[in-house]
Formats: sequence, C-alpha cells, structure tokens
Amino acid sequence: MKLHCKLVVRGLTICGLSLAGLMFAGCSSPSDEALFSDMPNPPAMTGLPGAGGSAADVARFHVGDAIIVSLSGLPEPYEPHKEPIKEDGTITMPDIGKIQAAGKTAGELQNEIHDFYVPRFYTHLTVTVDIGDRVYYVSGEVKTPGRQLYLGETSVAKAIASAGDFTDFANKRKVWLIRAGQRTKVNVTRVLAGKDADPPVYPGDQITVPRRIW
Repeated sequence: MKLHCKLVVRGLTICGLSLAGLMFAGCSSPSDEALFSDMPNPPAMTGLPGAGGSAADVARFHVGDAIIVSLSGLPEPYEPHKEPIKEDGTITMPDIGKIQAAGKTAGELQNEIHDFYVPRFYTHLTVTVDIGDRVYYVSGEVKTPGRQLYLGETSVAKAIASAGDFTDFANKRKVWLIRAGQRTKVNVTRVLAGKDADPPVYPGDQITVPRRIW
C-alpha cells in the first residue's frame, strides 16, 4: 500500500512539472512576443533612389527654338548649323536630313545626331547642341512692336504689356495668337476683365493686334 502511494505521488509530481514547463514555453512563443512586444515598428527607409522623390524638370526644346549644332573632331572644320525648330518639330541636318528636335533635351538630341553620323559618315565625332535666344513676336497696334525675348512663362496679355501695351487704335477684342501656322482669336478685353482665360505664349509664337475700323 505504501509503495502504491509513493508511485501515485511521484506520478503527480512529474505531471505537475511537465505542465509547468509547457506553461513557461507557451509564454515565450514567437506569437506571444509579437502580440505583447512594446518595440516600435522599423522606420521607413527614405532618401533612396526610387523612394518616391520626383526628379527635377528638364528643359526641353519647343517649336520655334533656335538650335545650334556644333560638330567637332572632324578632318575638316565644320561651320555650326543654326536653325529654328520647324512647325513639324524637326530640324534638317546635312547628310542625314530631318531629325525630331521638339520635346527633346539637349543631351538627347546630341546623342541622336551622333548616332546618325557615327559610324555611317564619321568614325569619331563630338556633337554639341546649344539653344539661341528664345523669342516671340508682337506686331500691329502695340507701342513697341517687334521681337521679344522669352524669359519664362508668359501670356498674351503680358506679352502685349511687354510690347508697350495697346495703341489708341488697337482692336483689343480681336487679337490673333499664331502658333505653328494655326491662328487663335483672343478677346483681350474679356481676358483683362477676368471673363476669359489668358492663353500662354511660347517661343516662336506671333501675336498680332489689328487696327479697329472705328
């Protein structure tokens, strides 16, 4: 009888120790650590390429821009090629013909011209693309008509103001904005009154202010 009691007590002790071990193991499980952890989440990584930062805008050529293409490293000197970008967005280079220029950066246009010439015409060549003065033109009934430097974003009303403003005989309701052969009528009286939008002006544009008939 005594032996039987000892075996029962020993069995209960072993079971108790096993249950305690299971309870401690459960407390240290990975899922419980994640549930009760007071550690903050890892900080988001910033400042890396492709992390959402936007690249700075790059200047691109427009119709009417005066392009200057210089070729160096040739057996004979080459006179720089100067040409405004035509209405179809192209310039025409010797030997290779038309090349799309509008919408490209100087670097993109340099690389394209280089690849047209090398190795078809030359073995070694350095191409440099520059831009001349960006201009637009205001003519007709303004006080100082002529060529105007394009210094940045402008509009029809601002361009007319830069040309000395209207003369006393100007037809302010029928100003023409001419771009790439297309004409747009602008009622500057309504623009100045805030009733119509003031159209933007780009390099190569022409603004013509007619004379009123009365």
